[in-house]
Amino acid sequence: MGRFGLCRNRRGANHSRDAAGGKRRALWNRQQRIGKSESVSEAFGFAKAYDSYEALLDDPQVQAVYIPLPNSLHGEWVRKAAAKGKHVLCEKPLSGSAKDVEDIIRCCDEAGVVFMEAFAYLHSPIIQEIKKTVQSGAIGKVTMAEAAFFIVPPKPEDIRWKKETLGGGVYDVGCYPISLFLNLFEEAPEEIRAAAHFTGQGVDDFAGMYFGYADGKKLSISCGMCTSQRADRFYLYGTEGTLEAPIPYNAKGALHYSIVRGDVVTTKTMQVEDNYKLEIEQFGRCVLNGEKPWVSHRFSIENAKIIDRVLEAIGY
Repeated sequence: MGRFGLCRNRRGANHSRDAAGGKRRALWNRQQRIGKSESVSEAFGFAKAYDSYEALLDDPQVQAVYIPLPNSLHGEWVRKAAAKGKHVLCEKPLSGSAKDVEDIIRCCDEAGVVFMEAFAYLHSPIIQEIKKTVQSGAIGKVTMAEAAFFIVPPKPEDIRWKKETLGGGVYDVGCYPISLFLNLFEEAPEEIRAAAHFTGQGVDDFAGMYFGYADGKKLSISCGMCTSQRADRFYLYGTEGTLEAPIPYNAKGALHYSIVRGDVVTTKTMQVEDNYKLEIEQFGRCVLNGEKPWVSHRFSIENAKIIDRVLEAIGY
C-alpha cells in the first residue's frame, strides 16, 4: 500500500493494520496530545506519531493519508494534503455541496495525486455480485426498489447532531442507500421528493425519499438516527422476481441475498472480507500500480449532486 498516514481514527488504524502491502508510517491525533497519539500509534503498529496534521503532511516519508475528520473539515484537509503531494483517501461524505466536491477533486488532479472517497461497502464482493445479478436480468426489468438504513441515536454531544459540522441522518447514513442505487442503476433520478423531521439543533434525525427515473422505475429510501437498534436492508422488485438483501453496510463474514420468483426462493451466500481492508488495499494499488479508484471521481460528483437535491427538498 505504500507509506500511509492516518488522521487519528481507531477504526482506520485497525483496518490499515490488516491491509496487505502497506506500511503504517504516521498517526495524527485530532486532540493534539502527543502522548495519546504515541500510545495509539504503538498499539496499531505505526512507525511515528505527530501532534499536528501539518507535521504529518510535511513528512516526506508519508505517501498517502486517510482523512476521517468531521465532514466539515474534509475539504480543507484534502486540499492541504494534495498541496503537499500526498495521495488521499477521504471519508464520505466528501463535502457539503457538489460544487465543492468538484473543486476538491480538481485540486487533487492538478496536484497529480490519487484521490478516492471512502465508501468502503462498495468494495464488498457481495455488493458487486448483486449488481451483476441485477444487470443479468435475474429478476427481469427493475420497476421498484426500496432501502432503509437506521442507527441508534448518537450521544447528545456527538458531532452528528451539529449542523456546523454537516451533521444529520442524510449525511451520515442516507448517503449509503443513495450511493448504493447510483452504483446499481448507474444513473441519477429525474425526480426527487423528500421530507424529514428536524431536531432542535437543525439537523434531520429521520428522512424519507422518493426517486423517479427516466425509464419509470421508482426508489424509496428511508434513513435516520432514531431507532432502538441498527437496521439496514434493500430490496429490488423486477418484472420476473424480487431480490432481497438484508445486508448491513460494511458487513463481513457469511452474507446472503435471495432471489424470489413466486414460491421459489434461491439464496446465495458469500464469504466477505473486511470492507475497510479491501478498500485500503485497492487504494494502495491505485497509488502503487496506477489502478483506477473503484469509487471514481465522476461517481463522487454525481452522488454529491443527488445529496444536494435531497437536502434542498427537505429544507436542510
